[in-house]
Amino acid sequence: MKGAVFLAYKVIVIVGPTAVGKTSLSLVLAQKFNAEIISGDSMQVYRGLDIGTAKATAEERKLVPHHLIDIREINQHFTVADFVQDARKQIKEISERNKLPLIVGGTGFYLQALLDGYNLGGNDVRGNQGIRNKFQDFALENGNEALWSYLNKIDSAAAAQIPVNNVRRIIRAIEVYEVTGHKFSEQFDQRDEEIDALVIGLNTKRNVLYERIEQRVDQMMQEGLLDEARWLFQEGGINLQPGKGIGYKELFPFIEGTESLVNGVAEIKKNSRHYAKRQLTWFRNKMNVRWFDLVSDEAEIEKVTSAVLLWLKEKG
Repeated sequence: MKGAVFLAYKVIVIVGPTAVGKTSLSLVLAQKFNAEIISGDSMQVYRGLDIGTAKATAEERKLVPHHLIDIREINQHFTVADFVQDARKQIKEISERNKLPLIVGGTGFYLQALLDGYNLGGNDVRGNQGIRNKFQDFALENGNEALWSYLNKIDSAAAAQIPVNNVRRIIRAIEVYEVTGHKFSEQFDQRDEEIDALVIGLNTKRNVLYERIEQRVDQMMQEGLLDEARWLFQEGGINLQPGKGIGYKELFPFIEGTESLVNGVAEIKKNSRHYAKRQLTWFRNKMNVRWFDLVSDEAEIEKVTSAVLLWLKEKG
């Protein structure tokens, strides 16, 4: 054995339901911390679907480089495996430019696959949710230091490289040992990459969130969402992957002449509210998130900035 080599890319991830200010926060943080933005949204990859997927505008993309936007035609598939592969490539390239990768998105399954399913040490160590849950509960009951101490007993080399409060990475190191029987530190002899992520979650009061979602839908309609949906429908959208997205599928009945536009818009609002609730449930149960409410208190941005600064000082 030549000795363990740890290579962890620092990555900020901004998550949360639609209409809570993820794009605005990403632009602020990207300019402050010399970052480039990677879309973590499964729909923004499609060309021609700009309004319904709430892509960053051309002006916003001039301010900060954006990646994984407009990389597929609407008749092409884009899977979670595609996302993980493409996102890993972008993270590596952005980091090598001495910039900070910043992932923004609401597709929880895609983001979790990237953060928890990263290929470690040449072994395809897939996530074990049971083990992860067990040690997440352990950390909640006994504290982060006790969790770190457990890792130190089974793999002191790994513990020496991971900060006490980086619960996700500590649990990942324990998980690799539990699944494979081999130390996490030993698996880095081949210089494989890992992600050291700070996950920032945005949310606000439910009634405020739902009001903002409805306003967002009305704004999208004013900007031309119906024309976008009509184009997608004419291109065979009913049978295409992006045609199943919220904001499009609800308008297809109107375009076919079987439903009113008022009902179609109401369906978009209802489905968007339900999706926001599912997103929040996913992020709370599946990911280690630090939550902030920038809608109710704009001063929270200072807390976000402080959290980023503190995290950047930690060794990866």
